[in-house]
Amino acid sequence: MEDQADSQSSPSEAAAPSQAPATAAPATAATAAAPGLGTTGVSEAEWPAKVADTIEEVVGAVHDRVVRPLTLVARGLVFGIIIAVMALVLSVLMVIAVIRLLDVYAFGGRVWASDALLGALMVAGGAFAWTKRGARSAEEN
Repeated sequence: MEDQADSQSSPSEAAAPSQAPATAAPATAATAAAPGLGTTGVSEAEWPAKVADTIEEVVGAVHDRVVRPLTLVARGLVFGIIIAVMALVLSVLMVIAVIRLLDVYAFGGRVWASDALLGALMVAGGAFAWTKRGARSAEEN
């Protein structure tokens, strides 16, 4: 009976050691074949830092190529609109101030004279700009 017990335990004991290396070998092969771990020499403790650095580089590249130009365009539009509105308000205030100064100090209460003078100046400016325009080509007609 002991022989039978020894013979029964022997095959199971013999099978157990042969199975252990077989299961251990694929685990090391899978670890070695995993991308980025076995080929580059990055240990398991270093890969989170490497992934974080890669993400930071990608986000920085996207920021430099996309976000920064869009930010500059948006700033240009906002400042352009602000400057245009301020120029419009300033020009209206300047015209009002010039008419008041001409009316009160130059023409002694005659508003029509102030209006006529400013109208003549604007017509002269428009005529000057009209003479400086370029001739149209045949394609534009």
